[in-house]
Amino acid sequence: MQSESARMASTAEARFRIDAPNSTPRAVKIIALDRASEGVVRRLAQATWNRASFFTASAFAGAPQPSGSFSMTGWLSDIAGRTKDLIDEVGTADLVVMVATAGANASAAAIIGEACSAKRVNTTGLIVGGANASDEALAKTLAQLRPWSLMLVIANTDDYIEDMLTALRA
Repeated sequence: MQSESARMASTAEARFRIDAPNSTPRAVKIIALDRASEGVVRRLAQATWNRASFFTASAFAGAPQPSGSFSMTGWLSDIAGRTKDLIDEVGTADLVVMVATAGANASAAAIIGEACSAKRVNTTGLIVGGANASDEALAKTLAQLRPWSLMLVIANTDDYIEDMLTALRA
């Protein structure tokens, strides 16, 4: 009797073989939510990536006030400082990764999360500085990211973020 491996290598079974790459790189948008995470995102942007784009939430203060005017157009900036439209950027993404520092104000995640929900784009939240943060600091940031992240990771070191983005095919 022929082994399963030998049978699968036969000419008869070759017609079922898929001759295409296993997966394609994702269009990943990485967004710093606070000043401390902006440094991490800027450092990551220096590496070579497949289809990753790096941004900062220009208004680190978080969500707009109900009484004030707000524009999705002027709210997001790329690493070079050029203003970008959040909805347009989310619309061209396969995945949005939000990076926040433990204990920092990450309320911008709500705006980004709503845009991702509207466009049906998956989200991941990465919290940096987890090794040195208190439980209270982590809880504060987790509470702001959890409702808007399909996957949430607490990274003890910044190097873990790079490994995570590689695993996500950025």
